[in-house]
Amino acid sequence: SPDAIHFVNMLPKTRSGKIMRRVIRAVYQGDNIGDLSTIEDDATVDMVREAVDVLKGEL
Repeated sequence: SPDAIHFVNMLPKTRSGKIMRRVIRAVYQGDNIGDLSTIEDDATVDMVREAVDVLKGEL
């Protein structure tokens, strides 16, 4: 089970509506997020980054 949970308004999704778990994982691990050509809204990656920064600051 996770140590902490942080809610965001939107998750990175493809144009067909699939959640881009790879992007979320890469942001959390500090890895290169790779190809975002199919992402619906680029701003969601920044939302996840902000949430990760908050979570890592609390842990």
